[in-house]
Amino acid sequence: MAENAMSNRASALEDRYGNRLSTSSSAARDAYVIGVDKLLSAGTGIDEAFRDAIAADEGFALAHIALARTLQVLGRGNEAKAPLERALALAPATTAREQSHVAIFARILGGRGAEAVSMIAGHIKDWPRDAMVLAPATGVFGLIGFSGESGREVEQLALLEPLATHYGDDWWFRTVLAFAEIELHRLDSGYTNIEAALRGFPRNAHAAHIKAHLFYEKGEREEGLAYLGRWNAAYPREGQLHCHISWHLALWSLETGRRDQAWKIYREALHPGGSWGPQINVLTDCASFLARAELAGEPRSPELWSEISRYAAKWFPNSGIIFADMHSALAFAMAGDEEALARIIENPKGPAADILAPIARGFDGFARGDWTRVVDELKPVLQTHERVGGSRAQRDLLEYSVTCALLRSGRADEARQLIASRRPRNAARGLPLAGI
Repeated sequence: MAENAMSNRASALEDRYGNRLSTSSSAARDAYVIGVDKLLSAGTGIDEAFRDAIAADEGFALAHIALARTLQVLGRGNEAKAPLERALALAPATTAREQSHVAIFARILGGRGAEAVSMIAGHIKDWPRDAMVLAPATGVFGLIGFSGESGREVEQLALLEPLATHYGDDWWFRTVLAFAEIELHRLDSGYTNIEAALRGFPRNAHAAHIKAHLFYEKGEREEGLAYLGRWNAAYPREGQLHCHISWHLALWSLETGRRDQAWKIYREALHPGGSWGPQINVLTDCASFLARAELAGEPRSPELWSEISRYAAKWFPNSGIIFADMHSALAFAMAGDEEALARIIENPKGPAADILAPIARGFDGFARGDWTRVVDELKPVLQTHERVGGSRAQRDLLEYSVTCALLRSGRADEARQLIASRRPRNAARGLPLAGI
């Protein structure tokens, strides 16, 4: 596809990946490059960087669409309409690549993720180093990650591996490639790539987070806690991943016997208002931690469950994003909000709606201490819970819930056999389950 086909603003300026940009302002280009790196590394001040690019060249379409995408990622999607509309208005005067770039993000911002994935696949055939376009299809929270499809982990790695020759040792690409590998238990290559990513950009929050997943999958709790604690000490609380990195720290603190420390992290950096984070992270990390604390033998905290249930009702009452909705169902069940829970059970939404209802019923059983119901509802889901989205570490909530229910119903041998067959590395290091 000819890059200069329709551009009225073509220039010699390029982004960090060698893609030509329709701006003649070096200041706009420089601010845009900074913003892209901040977005791809979960840094701070992402939106400010793109606003600086717009201030330097108000007619720079990619700065506007990048701002719109940033606002969506940061949980401020209600503010994205104006920059999206401005980008769409400016797009016809840009290059073919930029027109395709803007059109893809218009689909993403409009909630048409399946269309966007197809368009991304076509786009990267012509412009494989358009990292901004590729990024939304990567990661466990990306368009493929939340597709609701079986085999989505394999699909993601298949998307990335052929692009390795185009990106070389680029720190961002090695980051997302490592995560795809680690989720498929290709731990040796995942280690090689995440170390390369961190050498290229040591303060890359996504890379530090993914290295934490490597520790998790290897069952190396003490090592993971020490590493991530050191890294997080210099990560600003307003960073996009501060809440979720704190979840990892709280879990490892809980699992290594540092229970007071775990609850301190929850109070200071997880619960609503404790630390900034996108709404989906706040909901899922809080609900997951509270449940896993109870699985480990901590007493239930009705007031904390009520707090996160109210948060779920505000942000994800029945959104069609199963990863969020299953955690909302958990919060509703544990807080005793039968009406909110019933809405999810009776009208599950999204591409994996067929497994959301049994998950919600299983969590209802857990809240009531009906262990047979937990096993009957959740155990069949374990074979396909990849469709839920999120990481394997996050989906261990389902694995551990079934194991705990078996333990509490007097089926200890079955519980140990189940978890040892499904999560052998974690089981070998001792599981954070009371009575195991």
